[in-house]
Amino acid sequence: MNKVVTFGEVLMRIAPLGNKKLKQTNQLEYYFGGTEANVAISLSQLGNQTQHVSVVSDDFIGDAAKGFLQKFGVNTHSIYSSQHPLGLYFLEVGAVMRSSTITYNRKHSAFSNIDPKQIDWHKVLEDCRWFHWTGITPALSLNAYQALKDGLTIASQKGIPISADPAYRSDLWNYGKDAREVLNELVKLSTIFIGGPNEINELLDTKFLYKNDDFIKGSKQLIEKHPNIKKVFDKTRNSINANWHKIQARMWNGSEFLETNELEITHVIDRIGTGDAYAAGLIHGLLHYDDTKALQFANAACAIKHTIEGDANLATEREIINIIEGNLSGRIIR
Repeated sequence: MNKVVTFGEVLMRIAPLGNKKLKQTNQLEYYFGGTEANVAISLSQLGNQTQHVSVVSDDFIGDAAKGFLQKFGVNTHSIYSSQHPLGLYFLEVGAVMRSSTITYNRKHSAFSNIDPKQIDWHKVLEDCRWFHWTGITPALSLNAYQALKDGLTIASQKGIPISADPAYRSDLWNYGKDAREVLNELVKLSTIFIGGPNEINELLDTKFLYKNDDFIKGSKQLIEKHPNIKKVFDKTRNSINANWHKIQARMWNGSEFLETNELEITHVIDRIGTGDAYAAGLIHGLLHYDDTKALQFANAACAIKHTIEGDANLATEREIINIIEGNLSGRIIR
């Protein structure tokens, strides 16, 4: 069984029921998530062995967060406890022309105060077939950046494939490090890049446009600067409104451009975590299929996540394959 290691913050999501604004209600629901944890949960549901590395609060909330990951098959032996609180984010779900809005409470969280020396990366990465990270982690604190750098360095030395989703968030970089410098340093250690012209522009200080020709040019320039990167994968989205999206996936594998058919989601149930579903689908696809099917699998995984409440994609491999095969009617399976 393929072992995939992910590293990042576990968050609690708190939101009013349905499409209400917070000031309309005193009833809230919560889920546990976090970008990298979402990837681990999805990969576990697809039949892979997963291990998530993180820090949670040393209280019943942290226990519940670990229990949530365990429920979906994620190994939590490398999730440590801290006297600092678990990170939170608050969500108001939009509708039609009203956008969803999010605000975070994670500046002094357990994960942001991680001690890099806590993690025995050599042990964590034993028998590892894949390591996944995102740019959110090194943005949170100097310690989180150092811990990630240590893990990536060892994974790179071991020859483990490493997927990088730079996920640049300007409002998170508040501890003195330059985001572009750090992300380039970490991408240099990676082998798979998940991002398009926007992410490439942030890294290389370029001005590539959204069109396919620019995606190819940007991918070539990224690989030229970071030759460890072998393939570049991107997800494009056309939002008609908050509830109606069209998504498509594309890639440059160093020699050819590939693109999927567009998938249309006319009734979005939950927009959160769809990019994480894409990343998990891509990792699973690259571990099991060729580039073409891996790209199709990532796009279909992203699409079906829009229909699942919560932060993580709980779809099975069979459900995702059904979408690839064109079974889009949603008819009851008996």
